[in-house]
Amino acid sequence: MARTQELFSIGDVAQLFHLSVSSLRHYETIGLLTPEYTDPATGYRYYGPRQFEVLNTIRYLRALDMPLGQIRAFLRNRDVGRIEQLLREQKAAVVRKQAELQRVERKIDNRLRQLHAAQTAELDTIRLVRSPACRIVWMSGALELHSFLDMEPSIRMLERSQAEAVVFLGKVGVGLSAARLAARQFAPYDRAFLVLDDEDAFDGDVTVLPETTCAAVCFRGSHPEAPAQYARLMDYLRAHALAPADFSREITMIDYGLTSDPDKFVTEIRIPVRAAE
Repeated sequence: MARTQELFSIGDVAQLFHLSVSSLRHYETIGLLTPEYTDPATGYRYYGPRQFEVLNTIRYLRALDMPLGQIRAFLRNRDVGRIEQLLREQKAAVVRKQAELQRVERKIDNRLRQLHAAQTAELDTIRLVRSPACRIVWMSGALELHSFLDMEPSIRMLERSQAEAVVFLGKVGVGLSAARLAARQFAPYDRAFLVLDDEDAFDGDVTVLPETTCAAVCFRGSHPEAPAQYARLMDYLRAHALAPADFSREITMIDYGLTSDPDKFVTEIRIPVRAAE
């Protein structure tokens, strides 16, 4: 029988290795760590130096974010070559995770810039701006818009078609063709699209829009308030001897995804322009 006075209780070991008792019990359950001795009468578990060596290895590999299953496989077949292979595999996983976190960070930065622009925009002022080149994905349906939520089915369909999740927040837009704009037919919309960030990997047909000059306006509200803004934009184009060169790009930058107060919604419309004939 083991001499428990020379061993450490599960509570003592938990304190020594900064682990919870439940973690030690879990390690035992999955075959990762077996106590040196378990009292048959009380069920108390006791640990010795052999378990300390295993715990040190577990802590080291867990600090490298190695899954418990891989750690268990290594402990059952400890070998220098095997641990080198595991460490190389784990390093590759860390590099991939770092790249993904950097991508997410860039997307957050993009969203922060958009929110700042929405909150500091000079509302109801029409101006000429340069729109940078961008990538878009066309969405089918969802053109009879009574609210922004009417596009949700198309957005969810796009999500399901992707191997990689795409963050749609603030990047969905609607538009009107140049012909509809020239005819001052501002409803219903005849296209919906998703603007991709540079960081987005999309498995499907992507259209690249070139850099172009646009007549733009930001206004308080969303799609129901847009027709009046389109009328103002077309009046501006006529007054400046301009005409629509392509479809309009209308994006609600602050909507129900960010606030429950419709009075705080901000939408921007951009119409690519050319010299009128």
